[in-house]
Amino acid sequence: MCLAIPAKIIKIDGFIAEVDIEGNIKEVNITLTPEAKVGDYLLLHAGYAIQILDEKSANEIFEAWDDVYEAF
Repeated sequence: MCLAIPAKIIKIDGFIAEVDIEGNIKEVNITLTPEAKVGDYLLLHAGYAIQILDEKSANEIFEAWDDVYEAF
């Protein structure tokens, strides 16, 4: 099973993207998603972007995570 989280690209330098994960800024590798561009949402796993998402899908995942956090 893979645990992946969505993030929005705010800057790209080669194959490294700076992303925003609900206010947390991280650097991730986008080698597996070379077509990604600033403003896109990515699905991240272990520091790598594994898929490009649309904004609606990213928001649905954020909402699901919020539900999980509230359950605790």
